[in-house]
Amino acid sequence: MKFGIDRLLEEPDLRKPLAGKRVALLAHPASVTADLAHSLDALASLPDIKLSAAFGPQHGLRGDKQDNMMESPDFIDPILGIPVFSLYGEVRRPTDAMMDTFDILLVDLQDLGCRIYTFITTLRYVLEAAAKHNKSVWILDRPNPAGRPVEGLTLRPGWESFVGAGAMPMRHGMTMGELANWFISTLKLDVDCQVIAMQSWEPDAAPGYGWPLGERTWINPSPNAPNLWMTRCYAGTVMLEGTTLSEGRGTTRPLELFGAPDIDARALIKTMFDFAPQWLKGSRLRECWFEPTFHKYAGQLCSGVQIHVEDASYDHNAFQPWRLQALAFKALRHQQPDYPLWRDFPYEYELDRLAIDVINGSPLLREWVDDNNTLPEDLDNIAQADERAWKEERHHFLLY
Repeated sequence: MKFGIDRLLEEPDLRKPLAGKRVALLAHPASVTADLAHSLDALASLPDIKLSAAFGPQHGLRGDKQDNMMESPDFIDPILGIPVFSLYGEVRRPTDAMMDTFDILLVDLQDLGCRIYTFITTLRYVLEAAAKHNKSVWILDRPNPAGRPVEGLTLRPGWESFVGAGAMPMRHGMTMGELANWFISTLKLDVDCQVIAMQSWEPDAAPGYGWPLGERTWINPSPNAPNLWMTRCYAGTVMLEGTTLSEGRGTTRPLELFGAPDIDARALIKTMFDFAPQWLKGSRLRECWFEPTFHKYAGQLCSGVQIHVEDASYDHNAFQPWRLQALAFKALRHQQPDYPLWRDFPYEYELDRLAIDVINGSPLLREWVDDNNTLPEDLDNIAQADERAWKEERHHFLLY
């Protein structure tokens, strides 16, 4: 198969509209070609493309920042001599001055298929800016490595944030090109946007189910996205960022495991199976121990749970990471009713809302966890309605 960047490089006819135009690139470390050249370098080598600027999202063009709310500066590329603007620094929306540096913006970002992953918010912001400034945007499409399944609550009105770009569920099941068209439609943007589609992407094909496993090398799109297995878990484990539980930052398997020094992981797993075994299908849970080298509980031994989705037990269509993680919270609340689960700190520039609510796009999940009288089916009924509605809405924008 071919990604959008590879088609643009290999098919001169696709590039003809770029001739004589000032071209900018929005990219990150995973923006690479099939032979692992960075897209910025590959485009710069073409005589018919004039690069005038580059942009980097959260974690930077080079992936230099480890955690959330760690900003990247603007700089001049030492080889190309063009400005590299940070869209996660002094600003998150491109300024008028930034927009003046190009005619056409190429967007080549590897997404993880989760609403909270901020690259899709950056996509929305650049589309809005392009509409305002009469600029063109080309999406060099890439796979959604989490595939087509949909899961989670839809973001509620008024809960938009940098980790909530629009009214979609946590696991949206769309590519960046498809999302671009959805944003343009729902926001009613008057913008020239083209999608350089992938060739031969099969999102339902085993064993990658979205990612061409064995055909394309995995490159971290952000520092704590080290492999496909993390991507499969991420729509659930990202919620750990809003809790006091460790999400495994500071270990070699971030966002595939969770734990803390003061929980009983073995008992937690048992309680999860007692409450809702149907939410645990498609993966295996294993009790483990880990000691983070940084971040939460650095240097402390944590009792933990690892979610395994890398072997023959993995069932792509049955696996529900968002429900699995929600169930872990519910089980912990049952075992330790007074456990200080919810982390109270500024999260992605939201200062007056709990991080767990910002992450979920409403307080609904937290309220379900904290209410002793709620059952798994109470959350399931709301989520299923949201998921059905999203599948119907996104159907009109699917390209593959």
